[in-house]
Amino acid sequence: MDSITQIVLGAAVGEVAAGKKLGNRAMVWGAIAGTIPDLDVLANFVVDDIAALAFHRAISHSFFFAFTAPALLAFLTSRFYSSGLYRDNTYKWLASSVWVLVIGAIFAGINYLNYNSTGSINPISAALGTASVIGLMVILKVNYISKPLEDVTLTWREWYWLFFWSIFTHPLLDSCTTYGTQLFQPFSDYRVAFNNISVADPFYTVPFLICLLIARFLTRGSKARKWVNWAGIIISSVYMTWTVYNKFRVNKVFEQSLQKQGLVYSRYTTSPTIFNNFLWTCTAEADDKFYQGFYSILDKKAEVTSFNVIPKNHHLVAAYQDEEDFKTLRWFSKDYYAIMIRKDSILQYNDLRFGLANIKANNDESDYIFGFHLKEDENGKLMVEEDRTAREEDMDGRFSDLINRIKGI
Repeated sequence: MDSITQIVLGAAVGEVAAGKKLGNRAMVWGAIAGTIPDLDVLANFVVDDIAALAFHRAISHSFFFAFTAPALLAFLTSRFYSSGLYRDNTYKWLASSVWVLVIGAIFAGINYLNYNSTGSINPISAALGTASVIGLMVILKVNYISKPLEDVTLTWREWYWLFFWSIFTHPLLDSCTTYGTQLFQPFSDYRVAFNNISVADPFYTVPFLICLLIARFLTRGSKARKWVNWAGIIISSVYMTWTVYNKFRVNKVFEQSLQKQGLVYSRYTTSPTIFNNFLWTCTAEADDKFYQGFYSILDKKAEVTSFNVIPKNHHLVAAYQDEEDFKTLRWFSKDYYAIMIRKDSILQYNDLRFGLANIKANNDESDYIFGFHLKEDENGKLMVEEDRTAREEDMDGRFSDLINRIKGI
C-alpha cells in the first residue's frame, strides 16, 4: 500500500513490540522498519521501467527478508545505543535534519503529483505541508535536541522482534492489493495478490493514523496508550476483514451478471477502485476479448447492467512473445492484458487488472491506469516505456465521476 499507511502500521507495531521501554522511539523505529521494504523503489533511478517493475515488491518484500534483515538491524541498533552516540548533539541535529527532509519530501511529492495531474498546486495541500515541516522542526527542537535522553536498555532479541514485526507486516499488507507481492523470493517469483483493498484507502489509514497520534501523546506504559494504539490496529483489521467480505460479495454479483447477459468467459478478476472499497471493477476473459464492468455496493440493484468490451488484439504483438521485456509484462499482468493502437500509431500494452482511470471509458489510450508503450529500436529490439497519459488528463472531472459512481449514480 502507500507509504503513509506502511509508516503508520510499522509505528503501531513498533509500539506494541517495545513501547513500554522505548516510548515514542519505538514508534519511530517501527516506522523506519516499516518503510525499509519500499526502498527498492530507489532502483527506478538506475534501471529501466520493466526492470523496476520486476524488482519492486520482490526480495525486500519476502518472508526471507523479513526473517533475516532484522538480525543485522538489531545488531547495528543495539551497538549504536550501547556506544552512547545517540546522546551527541551533532547526531541529534543530523537525525532531525533527515526527518525534516523526509517529511518535506513526502509533501513535496504529493504536491508534485497534484501539479502533474492538474497543472496547479493545491494551496491547502501546500499550506498543510509547510505547517507540518515547521511543526516537526519545533517538536524536534523542544522534545529531542534540547532534551536529555533516557538510557535505552533493549536487548538484541527485543530489537530483533521490533524490526521483524514492523517489516513482516509490510508485505502482508501489500499482498492484499492488486499489484501483488513476491513473498517467496528468492525461491519463487510468484506474486501473491488478494485484490481486496486499494493501494491507497483512507478508510483504512485515517482512523489508524488518528489512534496512533493520540497514543503518541499519552504516557509511556499507560493502559490508555496501550489500548488506543491497539484500537487503531483492531479498527484497521476489522476494516480489512470487511474488504474481504466485500470481495466475496461483489464476486457473486459479477458472476451472476455475466451469466444473465450470456457472456461466456474462462476466468475473471475483481478489485476495488482507488481510494475506496465500495466501487469494484471486474475483468472477465473470453477468447478474443475482455469484458470489464463496475459495481458499487451502494447500487440500488445487485447487478451489473453493462460490460465494456475490450478487444485483446494479441495478434498485434505475436512477434514479441519471446522478448524478455514482454515476458515480464505478461508475468506482471498475469496475462490480463489488451493491446491497442494509439493515435500516434504506437502499440500500447494495457494491464486490465487495475481497471480504468476513466469511469466513462470509451477505449481511449488515456483510460488505462497501467499502460506501456511498445516500440522498436533501430535494431528491431523491443523497447518498453510506461505510459503516463492517464495521469495528465482531467483528473478533477474523473474524480467527480468516480465519486458519483461510488454513490450508485
